[in-house]
Amino acid sequence: MLAETICSAVSAAGLGIAAVTAYRKRFLAATRIAAYSLVPIGLVLTGVVEWVAGIAFKPSVWLGFGVLGLSWLLFMTTRAIERRSGTTRAERKAARAAGRNEAVAPGASAPSLGAGSGAGAAAQPPSKPKKQEAVAPGDDFSDIEAILKKHGI
Repeated sequence: MLAETICSAVSAAGLGIAAVTAYRKRFLAATRIAAYSLVPIGLVLTGVVEWVAGIAFKPSVWLGFGVLGLSWLLFMTTRAIERRSGTTRAERKAARAAGRNEAVAPGASAPSLGAGSGAGAAAQPPSKPKKQEAVAPGDDFSDIEAILKKHGI
């Protein structure tokens, strides 16, 4: 009830200031002041003031606002970290999918590389195939070792 009385007094004072402004022949400013001064009484009549006063003194409401603020803070922190790393979620997802689909050539001793991008890959001339050397008995598992190293095993 106190909030409604205060809002009514603010509206009455604003209408008084608007009347004085109109008396000074500043009708545009007087109309704007009258519009602003009618907002508090409009809020009282619609029940918004009573609703705000009702939620302002409940601890559960303030706890809810605190949880919303915490979730917003966590969201913005993760976005800032994501921007700082220079990658987006879609880029990381595409990189993971490309890593799963990457194949190793059957006769290769090291993992094969995917299609390169950028000037470095385009500037290098294609390498000529080297002559196959005789494989020593201890080197039979070099392909398997390369695959295991690639997967971190």
